[in-house]
Amino acid sequence: MGLMNRLLQRPAKAAPTVQEQMDAALAAAQQGDYDAALAIWSPLAHLGVARAQNNIGACFSGGLGVERDAGLAIKWLTLAAAAGDPVGQRNLATAYFKGEGVEEDPRRAAELYRQAAEAGDGQGQDMLSWMLLEGELIAPDHDEALRWAKAAADQDVASSMTRLGMMYHNALGVERDASEAVRWWDRAAARGQADAQAMLGAAFHLGAGVSRDPFTALAWLLRAQAGGSDLAAPFIGAVEAALSDVQVTEARRTAERPLPEPVA
Repeated sequence: MGLMNRLLQRPAKAAPTVQEQMDAALAAAQQGDYDAALAIWSPLAHLGVARAQNNIGACFSGGLGVERDAGLAIKWLTLAAAAGDPVGQRNLATAYFKGEGVEEDPRRAAELYRQAAEAGDGQGQDMLSWMLLEGELIAPDHDEALRWAKAAADQDVASSMTRLGMMYHNALGVERDASEAVRWWDRAAARGQADAQAMLGAAFHLGAGVSRDPFTALAWLLRAQAGGSDLAAPFIGAVEAALSDVQVTEARRTAERPLPEPVA
């Protein structure tokens, strides 16, 4: 068989699939190379790939690889949301929630967060849960807030774990259960959620849902304060007063150590 015949019979190299292109773009973006990522996303977005449309919208929203342009961000996010992309729905919801590129519209934001939540987006579930619990922008519904918080927590969203702790602590949509509150705060605290760390520290200080332990309380409260939680400060002085200087010093050292990997 001649060389020409062998070449004709050799299978042509397959063009990369949409998923392979999206993976390559994501890898570039994670390395901070948004020029390369946008070069892949742009033609895919024009072909109607919803996640690529979302990603371009997010780039225009955040000024990543392009000049910040709220109008273009809304254009692409609207296309992505209309095509059913849950991340696009969530990002468009955030634009309506904050009034970025569109007139502020909490009800429209809640509708879009619900679409994202129902499609399984954890961050959308978390935001919908918060809006339903706060009840300032949309009608409150503690049962629904609890349901969506649990759905988001199942996807490892730490802020929803913290919210669940508060709901069990304050009997919002559930019976008061201090031990269950501590269980949720412990899970969120292990993931670095500062407000959960503060509430866990307060629980150890007060012996609420867990045995009283001033040393552990101070370590968690100091972590929370370092993480930016305003909930820790009111407890720190009282906890330090219950410990010796040596214990306070050791608790501060403990608080500065890296958190272990969460086990649950």
